[in-house]
Amino acid sequence: MIKERERRVLSGWPVLIALLLLLVGPVFLIIFAPAIIKIVCAVWILIDFFLLTGLFMINPNEGRVLQLFGKYVGTAKIEGLRWANPFYTKKRISLRIRNFETGKMKVNDVGGNPVEIAAIVVWKVVDTAEATFQVDSYEEFVKIQSESAVRNLATQYPYDSHDDDTPSLRSHTATISKQLREEIQERLDQAGVDVLEARISHLAYAPEIAEAMLRRQQAGAIVAARQLIVEGAVGMVEMALEQLSNKNIIELDHERKAAMVSNLLVVLCGETATQPVINTGTIYQ
Repeated sequence: MIKERERRVLSGWPVLIALLLLLVGPVFLIIFAPAIIKIVCAVWILIDFFLLTGLFMINPNEGRVLQLFGKYVGTAKIEGLRWANPFYTKKRISLRIRNFETGKMKVNDVGGNPVEIAAIVVWKVVDTAEATFQVDSYEEFVKIQSESAVRNLATQYPYDSHDDDTPSLRSHTATISKQLREEIQERLDQAGVDVLEARISHLAYAPEIAEAMLRRQQAGAIVAARQLIVEGAVGMVEMALEQLSNKNIIELDHERKAAMVSNLLVVLCGETATQPVINTGTIYQ
């Protein structure tokens, strides 16, 4: 595997000034000198112009991958005007942070429900040699592998879950984003790319089941809410009976306890406000 090697190249300004100065004499001589001298000066001028082709510019957060007849010789990263062997090929590689958003993809979640999902991936090149020589096109490689990772992730989790301990695509965004970033990074390590962040940007049920799943979500939410209400009501009834018994306020037989429990559950679990009924007699009438 080819790893990046930083290559220090000459500053371009001294080389540019020197080559321009070396042109003055041959240009003057080619006008006034004899024929044989003119030929030498013409060759000199051609060599000088050829050496000028070794000048190139490196912008901030940019690298130039240098190759000599197909052989990797290093990467120049020092910004500014630079000069290197004119025979070197100098491929520009951006080291800037980039955003990539996958298209909306239709996949099935772990329950087999079709969902639409898209993600944003923030990445940058950290190894110019791997990005150039390990894959054919690192930008296309990032795109395809990111979409593949998003598809794979969506099949491992449900779209939604009413259980707080069960991760889902909608509710556990931090967990999902972390796993998505790790999975994309694992796929892109060989391309010299570092994934800084990955998160879901779009998540929805597929149009053909959206209405049905909305009703299912509502029903599930109602059931979950009712379950929580019943658990709380049973706890309050138990606490009320325990305190009445501990403080010796009143002693109730099983029938009266059952009636009290029934009344309390109706009050605590009912959707509408209850109307009290005052018993003016004894509890046994």
